[in-house]
Amino acid sequence: MNEQEQVYPTVTRQLAEQRKQLAPGPAEAFKAFSRSVFAEGTLSVKTKQLIAVAVAHVTQCPYCIRGHASGAHHAGATDEEIMEAIWVAAEMRAGGAYAHSALALDTIAKEKEKHSTQAP
Repeated sequence: MNEQEQVYPTVTRQLAEQRKQLAPGPAEAFKAFSRSVFAEGTLSVKTKQLIAVAVAHVTQCPYCIRGHASGAHHAGATDEEIMEAIWVAAEMRAGGAYAHSALALDTIAKEKEKHSTQAP
């Protein structure tokens, strides 16, 4: 067993059945919810799968990355479309860090103000 398999075990039918047996109601509800969300609607299945590929990269879920990259491919997404969705996710994740720097800068400014008013 390689290191990746130790951290992220391979999904097997046995694991899926165990989840279902341990909590059948929520398991079926989740499955129905997932089918509903990814069904053709105002957004195409392909678009939904590309969104899911991007979100999976932001949440960094290896199972979701594999499942939705496959789902996007099966829904007709090209390799280029899948990679472009991943780049959108990368920009959004980096953009979040950049945008939230305003919190750190605000805190620094308040700390400086606090220290300057405390000086004798």
